[in-house]
Amino acid sequence: MRNYFLRKLMMLPLILLGVSFIVFMSVRALPGDPARLMAGPEATQDAVDDMRVRLGLDRPLMVQYAAFLKGAATGDFGTSIRSQRPVSQELSRRYKATMELATVAYFFATIIGVPAGMIAAICKGRAPDHVVMVFAILGASVANFWLALVMMDYFSVQKGWLPLLGSGSAAHFVMPAIVLGLLPMALIARMTRSSMIETLDQDYIRTARAKGLGAFQVYQRHALRNALIPIVTIIGLNFGAVIGSTVVTETVFNWPGIGRLLVDAVRYRDYPIIQGVTLLAVVSVVLVNFFAEFLISVLDPRVRFN
Repeated sequence: MRNYFLRKLMMLPLILLGVSFIVFMSVRALPGDPARLMAGPEATQDAVDDMRVRLGLDRPLMVQYAAFLKGAATGDFGTSIRSQRPVSQELSRRYKATMELATVAYFFATIIGVPAGMIAAICKGRAPDHVVMVFAILGASVANFWLALVMMDYFSVQKGWLPLLGSGSAAHFVMPAIVLGLLPMALIARMTRSSMIETLDQDYIRTARAKGLGAFQVYQRHALRNALIPIVTIIGLNFGAVIGSTVVTETVFNWPGIGRLLVDAVRYRDYPIIQGVTLLAVVSVVLVNFFAEFLISVLDPRVRFN
């Protein structure tokens, strides 16, 4: 186990290095000139050139990349072109808000998705199974921005039960967390159902039943643990989708996270912010996948040997 963990841990720097290079080059491929934007529309070409030197954009790309890596290693992502504040300060404040929302959404998705999938598997072919699958298909099909607008209209504008926009209280989490967690909840429910059905057909489950174990012991002690492996995998992989969905959800609900920060940064060609947000989001996804893979290896020792 220790050797497996160390091998995976040693691969992380290479993955993060590749991710940082892709993020840096992708941002440089965006249209627009940040030096012109900073200098202003009325600035002369000399003023724009001076601004380009100040921002370090006149240096070769690889030199800029090396400076970006050096800064990122110490948590220094430069200064925001728009606000003139350090990017690290902007990220630390906004990242906390995004992770709080993503954690609540994922908690909601997991505590509903896993039991719903188990009930569907146990009641395969019967009414509870059909109900869960209908809701799972709807959850995977509904556009999150449409659902957000419908919920805002009903629960905030018409009923006045929940705050419409912003953050600051537990009530502010309800609608964004449901919108953000709906898709992963549907995927988790479908994966749990499929995995449980496959597990319940195994010989050792029939043996456990033949030994006289109760239904709860069979499902909880023997079936769920083996069915958890693909469920943990889908939970880990879908974290990236949740982080990506925050861009729409945070914009619609005016949530002060990195998703909304990224939208504003793209609008103003704020390259340091775009780089910082994108790198932070990708690193978060890589780390979550790393720990998900580690957890899978704990649940299924065959993964370590393969």
